[in-house]
Amino acid sequence: MKTAFYSLVLTVFVILPVRADLTIVYSTTVQPASDNQKVEPTPTAVAAGSNMTIKVKGDKARIDVSPQVTAIFDGQTGELINLLNDQKTIVRVAPDKMRAIADMLNKFNSNKAASDKPRLTATGQRETINGYETEQYTYEGPDFKATYWIAPNYPNGAAVLAQLQSIKSELWDAANTKMPDFRDFPGLPVRMRMIVGKENPAGEHAASGLGHPIEITSTVTGVSLDSVADGQFTVPANFKERKLPDIFNQNPAPSVAPNS
Repeated sequence: MKTAFYSLVLTVFVILPVRADLTIVYSTTVQPASDNQKVEPTPTAVAAGSNMTIKVKGDKARIDVSPQVTAIFDGQTGELINLLNDQKTIVRVAPDKMRAIADMLNKFNSNKAASDKPRLTATGQRETINGYETEQYTYEGPDFKATYWIAPNYPNGAAVLAQLQSIKSELWDAANTKMPDFRDFPGLPVRMRMIVGKENPAGEHAASGLGHPIEITSTVTGVSLDSVADGQFTVPANFKERKLPDIFNQNPAPSVAPNS
């Protein structure tokens, strides 16, 4: 579940400077995936549900994935800061580490042709969500399926979408993960239903631990263009920093003598 949420964080957090402030709140549930296009959370999904809040101010962005996890991105420095609130711990990801992650994922996906990138496709289906008429779109990648419900007439929808379109998912672009970003949308998506992972053959253990793809459903429950306080993007003074392990082997390897 945490892996799925971190995927959402990474799709959001490489941004370009924006002019206005934005707060957008999502009600999010996580459950084993189903083939039902109607979003009907199971009791398990309700128990796993939480609000996810995205705040944007200037060239900084903050996402509260859950009460336990917050991520802050500084567009000027390129640094990503993860706050583990229950542990009062900070984990910083420096810009060079962000680039290393992108390079690593790009190499992993280098055998996939760019022409394979799927498109956002209108299904022609319409549905009313929270009082707003929406049009349904689908998107499918190698390990990713999504359905989006886009509301053309959402209040201030054009302004909100313009803000979200300023959030540039360069990390996913570099990694060729084939996931869409807000620049692909013709209107504001008020609901997103994502299925991450594939069904494993019998006897294999799924990364989720459930032996089943994970379904993440996020519905917009509130939008505000009011000013966001600067303090929302600062690190609490009583948090302690935890260093990331050097998983990228950036230290130079020892030299090997010829013919040894």
